[in-house]
Amino acid sequence: MNFVDDPSTFASLAVGKDEDQRLNPMQRLFERIRKLPQVTIGKLRGYARGRGSEFLQSLDMRFASLERGYLAQMEAPTGIIPGAGATVHLPRLMGRGRALEAILGADLFDAHTAERYGWINRALPDGELDAFIPRLARNIARLPPGVIAAGKAAIDATQLDPLDALLEQNRLLGETFEKPAARELTRVALAAAAQTRDGERNLETLLYGF
Repeated sequence: MNFVDDPSTFASLAVGKDEDQRLNPMQRLFERIRKLPQVTIGKLRGYARGRGSEFLQSLDMRFASLERGYLAQMEAPTGIIPGAGATVHLPRLMGRGRALEAILGADLFDAHTAERYGWINRALPDGELDAFIPRLARNIARLPPGVIAAGKAAIDATQLDPLDALLEQNRLLGETFEKPAARELTRVALAAAAQTRDGERNLETLLYGF
């Protein structure tokens, strides 16, 4: 969040050089991950908010601990919109209405609700999470050569290329970020310890408290 005082520190990050340079660095990084021919699987046992949630959205599958997994897009209370893919990927995962709820409501979703909404594939009891994902990964790894890449390509062919939507997200992010409220609210959040361990644990209450 400190890039509010020096936006160039974010804009100049040299990541995702092989992606469209009109995208911001986090968009480029997550697009590089999303396009991998390998299957990518996320395991969540804890909190994934903002960019952490958007990182998971760039993966092919997401699984979370039923008791300990939480997700949120918490940017709106600071006066901006998500800027690394959530406005593009969440509507595809959960539909327009639920994506608006997640992004504009900026609430913390437990794993059970996230599963019902389509944010994650499954919410598994915490004791089963570590065994389930390696078993799934092994089953996929045993597939004959070419099946994984072909399967991903065939499924991806049913969806429009997200580039235009990501470019529009980046434009609108810049537009909201340039408004005085975004800078003021972000500085207030930082002063209230939003980016500390204790602040992160209670972020939704903190962000709506000013």
